[in-house]
Amino acid sequence: QVQLVESGGGLVQAGGSLRLSCAASGGTFSRVYMGWFRQAPGKEREFVATIDWSGTTTYYADSVKGRFTISRDNAKNMEYLQMNSLIPEDTAVYYCAADAQQYRPIVPRLSSQYAYWGQGTQVTVSS
Repeated sequence: QVQLVESGGGLVQAGGSLRLSCAASGGTFSRVYMGWFRQAPGKEREFVATIDWSGTTTYYADSVKGRFTISRDNAKNMEYLQMNSLIPEDTAVYYCAADAQQYRPIVPRLSSQYAYWGQGTQVTVSS
């Protein structure tokens, strides 16, 4: 079955960087969008970034634009989120997600548009 496993979370000081990784298995991911979401304590899960199957189309939440970079390596079935200039407001559990619809024509920014999810990795940014 489809499995997504995140890694790379941790504790970092404000201004620092982290790189999250997501290893995907059990499906064909080279034809779908893959994304990142996050959920802070007491808040709803929110969209962070997404990337299309070819890696040419990316979309970011305004709150992370210019600081985070999403990428993927289809040969390795991997997705990445490079996070720079981290701020305390970035503290959350970060989730990797994969769409089930191949070649979706519209950029998926809703959690309901993603069928598969990882277990999450904690990112904590101290001030």
